[in-house]
Amino acid sequence: MSRLNIGAHLSISGGLKGLLKEAEETGSSCFQFFMRNPRGGKAKDYPESEIELFRKTSSERGLGPLLVHAPYTMNPAAKKPELREYALETMADDIKRASAFGNAMYNFHPGSHVGQGAEKGIDLISDLLNRLLTEDTAIPVLLETMAGKGSEVGSRFEELRAIIDRTELRDRLGVCLDTCHIYDGGYDIRNDLDGVLAEFDRTIGLERLRAIHLNDSVFGYASHKDRHAKIGEGGLGTEAISRIINHPLLRNLPFYLETPNDISGYAKEILLLRSLAS
Repeated sequence: MSRLNIGAHLSISGGLKGLLKEAEETGSSCFQFFMRNPRGGKAKDYPESEIELFRKTSSERGLGPLLVHAPYTMNPAAKKPELREYALETMADDIKRASAFGNAMYNFHPGSHVGQGAEKGIDLISDLLNRLLTEDTAIPVLLETMAGKGSEVGSRFEELRAIIDRTELRDRLGVCLDTCHIYDGGYDIRNDLDGVLAEFDRTIGLERLRAIHLNDSVFGYASHKDRHAKIGEGGLGTEAISRIINHPLLRNLPFYLETPNDISGYAKEILLLRSLAS
């Protein structure tokens, strides 16, 4: 097996055993999943014995880090207080559950300011994080780079940095870089990967980069559309993706696929990417 640490986006609908089965079927060495329905809802409770077996098996197989993704529907920058409270409660519950799995991280979309303006959105997101994060927060919480669709906050590195700077326990925060999102958002990682990474380092700091969502892009550079494509079938293309997974500043990070695939499709894509890894 190549040194590339890569995995698929898997479904928890089959329980913890189902996650392990899908990880094996796809050849994943790390993987991402939702703790609950991605459109919201209650997370399932698992017996401690089942969680312990999942943790033990994951460790024995060298799986990880596991990336738990927040539901798409929650909005930490919502105008209505009850929606922000729902986001806070959901994130707190997800993080508590994910912490029991051992080698895990938690990733979320910063939110949409829904006409309040980016500055207000940044204030609301950092306020939520200041309520969420405590000294007991056991796993890293990652802000995801966004494409800039609608009123999304987080499509510019400066916005993510502002959220981090306004968060008291910022040592608990990291960043997940989504290749489709930043390309769609206007960062040309196809033709100037070194330049984009230098800008990320100046603005946020590469030490905060903890994970990569590896996706091709349907609509392409600066489209602000956010539509993921299979590897090699979008505006980035296989060559650019190969440069990303082999870049010395990125190659040791975990990569998580969110491409439009089923289990067999993910398995083929992971084989392709491992063949490209040097």
